[in-house]
Amino acid sequence: MASSHRFTARHSALLVVDVQTKLMERIVDRDTLLRNVVALIKAANLLGLAVLATEQYPSGLGGSVPEVESLIPHRPAKTTFQCCASTEILEQLYARGVRKVTLAGIEAHVCVAQTALELSTLGFQVQVLADAISSRHAFDRDIAIRRLELAGVVVSTTEAALFEWTETAEHPQFKAISAIVKELDQARRTS
Repeated sequence: MASSHRFTARHSALLVVDVQTKLMERIVDRDTLLRNVVALIKAANLLGLAVLATEQYPSGLGGSVPEVESLIPHRPAKTTFQCCASTEILEQLYARGVRKVTLAGIEAHVCVAQTALELSTLGFQVQVLADAISSRHAFDRDIAIRRLELAGVVVSTTEAALFEWTETAEHPQFKAISAIVKELDQARRTS
């Protein structure tokens, strides 16, 4: 049987890549990115997904932004650009039976892209959310998205992921997920 390209909550994880204080200062669309990352973390927790995060060289680039730090207390440090070199990340994915990984974070053309490509090589289905990844330059982000799509990584959006994880309006957490989407929609209209 062919595997589904749908990213439901079953056997899925959210991996937040390097959303760190010093990096965020120069990121394109950082307010939108941060709002979407926080919404994704909250929804993933509600729906029981594995929720993981990393920090790239935190002694030089600072720790995660407070919003991520408070929602994901444990964030392994790394010096490699791709997250799979962190045995702890892979161990958690394998231990939870994860087959599909949704990526959010920065920078799209470096750590996010290299992580997506490595996860794909290891047999995971991977999606990146175009409105929850970014770089210091829009051009780098846009090329990274194109490259990843050509490599077979699914490109989607935060709202699409939230409803895909939920699957049905009959899900016990549907109202909570809908409230998160309404907050995102309201923020879009006011920004």
